[in-house]
Amino acid sequence: MQILKFGGTSVANAQNIKRVKDIIKSKSQNQPLIVVVSAFSGITNRLEQVANEASKSSNTYLNGINEIEAVHKEAISQLFSNLNSQELHTQVNNLISKLKEVCQGVSFVDELTPRTYSQIVSFGERLSSLIIAEYVKLELEETTLLDPRAFIFTQNGTSYVDFGKTNEAIVSELKNCRGVNICPGFIASSKAGHLSTLGRGGSDYTAAIIAGALDASILEIWTDVSGMMTADPRIVKRAHVINKISYEEAMELSHFGAKVIYPPSIMPVLKKKIPIQIKNTFEPEHPGTLISEDSNGSNTIIKGLTSIKDITLVSLRGPGMVGIPNFSHRLFRALSSAEVNVILITQASSEHSISVAILPEAVETAKEAIEAEFELEINVGKVAPLKIKMGLSIIAIVGNKMQDQVGVSGKMFNTLGHNGVNVVAIANGSSQRNISVVIYTKDLKKALNSVHEAFFLSDTKSLNVFIVGVGNVGATLLAQIKAQQSYLYEKHQLDLKVVGLANSQMMSFDSDGISLDNWEHTLAEGEPMGIDSFIAKMSELNLRNTVFVDNTASEAIASTYARVLSESISIVTPNKVACSSSYENYSHLKELEQKFRTKFLFETNVGAGLPVISTLNDMVKSGDEILDVQGVLSGSLNFIFNTYDGTRSFASVVRQAKEEGYTEPDPRLDISGKDVMRKLLILAREAGNNLEEAEIKTTPCVPEHCMEFEGEAFFEALEKEEAFFKAQYETAQKNGKKLKYVAKFNAEEASTQPMEVASDHPFYHLDGKDNIVSFKSRRYFTQPLVIKGAGAGAEVTASGIFADIIKSANT
Repeated sequence: MQILKFGGTSVANAQNIKRVKDIIKSKSQNQPLIVVVSAFSGITNRLEQVANEASKSSNTYLNGINEIEAVHKEAISQLFSNLNSQELHTQVNNLISKLKEVCQGVSFVDELTPRTYSQIVSFGERLSSLIIAEYVKLELEETTLLDPRAFIFTQNGTSYVDFGKTNEAIVSELKNCRGVNICPGFIASSKAGHLSTLGRGGSDYTAAIIAGALDASILEIWTDVSGMMTADPRIVKRAHVINKISYEEAMELSHFGAKVIYPPSIMPVLKKKIPIQIKNTFEPEHPGTLISEDSNGSNTIIKGLTSIKDITLVSLRGPGMVGIPNFSHRLFRALSSAEVNVILITQASSEHSISVAILPEAVETAKEAIEAEFELEINVGKVAPLKIKMGLSIIAIVGNKMQDQVGVSGKMFNTLGHNGVNVVAIANGSSQRNISVVIYTKDLKKALNSVHEAFFLSDTKSLNVFIVGVGNVGATLLAQIKAQQSYLYEKHQLDLKVVGLANSQMMSFDSDGISLDNWEHTLAEGEPMGIDSFIAKMSELNLRNTVFVDNTASEAIASTYARVLSESISIVTPNKVACSSSYENYSHLKELEQKFRTKFLFETNVGAGLPVISTLNDMVKSGDEILDVQGVLSGSLNFIFNTYDGTRSFASVVRQAKEEGYTEPDPRLDISGKDVMRKLLILAREAGNNLEEAEIKTTPCVPEHCMEFEGEAFFEALEKEEAFFKAQYETAQKNGKKLKYVAKFNAEEASTQPMEVASDHPFYHLDGKDNIVSFKSRRYFTQPLVIKGAGAGAEVTASGIFADIIKSANT
């Protein structure tokens, strides 16, 4: 004997019923079947509306009944020819007439009793089972329509099943049945012989009750999905089917929003250890999910992630609650009397407060019940007025193997914290099979996706990147990302998407990722750029694992870093403005990085793609003390000094450096030494020193008055000083030395200045646009640690930015 159950979507229309018939035909070849069916999709909801309309003495209920009749007759017309549907039409008409009579009675007395309500909502299953049975009978003559009122019995006035009487009746009525037996779900009979129902989702329960009583080999529940999922696929795109899951895990997931099965339906089969197979009516070959006694050897710590959207947290608190018995009892008694369903409970160990999560529509009822129960305590100040917090949701992770695994909750909270998701309340069942947290609904999508990734339920981790600045370095960065996206996805399971782009004029966004094949066109078709609007859009999208990349030299954009970090968005930037601003601002940004568990990465502030700052950080973190820093920190100035040989003007070499992208957009920042000063300041601070810009002595490599000119006038001023530059060069050559622009920092000195270096100096052989940095420390005292390599250019700078972006994903 095999038991099958088909849900409302599986029998929603004629086309779906044809699919159901094919499945039944295939399954019935080797054994008798009992097939439990739900009402057509949406019909039970419509019947509830009909009942409520009738109870208000409104004839509008007739419109609903007419709609219900039309849906079922449309199915009949598509499934049957006129010749073999006359008797069926008569039976359907009789049921519709009966439904109208019941509703008319409700309308007359202006009252809807529970018993009458059950009668009305039962017509969905009564109609669907009749039509399906007659249709199956066209091909399988040995098809019988069962009446569950003959063998499923409830306690009077409730949906509680009398299992003793029910099991005995099922064995008597169904043990020896043959062929295909179609049974309407949801319907039962009270002890008094009146029609009763098993509650919403009761068709699953019907099937499980029958399976348990008959010791069926398996219970198959056919629905519109291919099994239980690791998360809601409408929210988490990388959710996948759980192949095997235990009864307990399935019940936990079902309670917290996974609607594939009705939670009580597991109990009758759990007692008999009968497995449940969740199957997809629209993909019958898919194996689906097997629910059985255990997790069947899976190594996954958590089996699934589920949620309940839009709940309200009601909190009772006050000093009068501490150490006083019965407060919890009175609270739950009041809620029970008011028929308010409690979804989650959390209480502080101090006993100062207790909170319950309920549905928003029950808030007023709950508030009235609790305030009435604690009226005296509230009036005298022992209990504070109720605190009601709305706009919340619950997410829960579920898994049997969480019980003995250290760090599961820590990993969950770390992931939520890193993504800026605030936890409002926490509940952890004594079974340690479920950890539930209450969060704000606005963070639900981000929370579900980030936690799903964190527990390796997803094959890949998403990284959502917003980029401001698409000039020379920015465009090169985009080209590098485009070239490497497939590699990162396939080899490192990192799904890096550029979801926001902006230049000084326009900005564009796409949460699914901007195509990097034609990003220029996408950006040109975007919306006007404003940094406040850009940040607001980042916040509005509220994506997980988000990185803001600033490729500009803008002070205005650098001034927004605190806001960005406070949104739990990481920052990657070559822009030196923020880290070389006041020490107060620099340290504030570092504090925000820690507070909001984000990343503030600026490796390319010094040495482009060279690992200068990261090496310095590693030395300091490991306990080393930096004693002296020296370096040629400007690739552009090194290029200029290495290229200038007196055969052409110094001004023309500076122009070449700008054209080839080695200098800042305004080359005066390089020539003045201010850019090098900023880099030295950043290194000193990263080494642990409280240093301000004014404390660094900076000597420009050109006469001071040249710095007063802008644009083309600046180059003209340099041309007029060619004799000065040529004299400097020839003096150095005469002394057997080379000119380098050197930065120094130690206990006695902080300076940047042009220097002549001899052939035995490490800086003498520094070629092209290379940088070099020397760190002398307690550990590297006799022989300083030296980092040398290309320190300017779009390719290496973009590479350094790209590396920081990837680092931001490693949390």
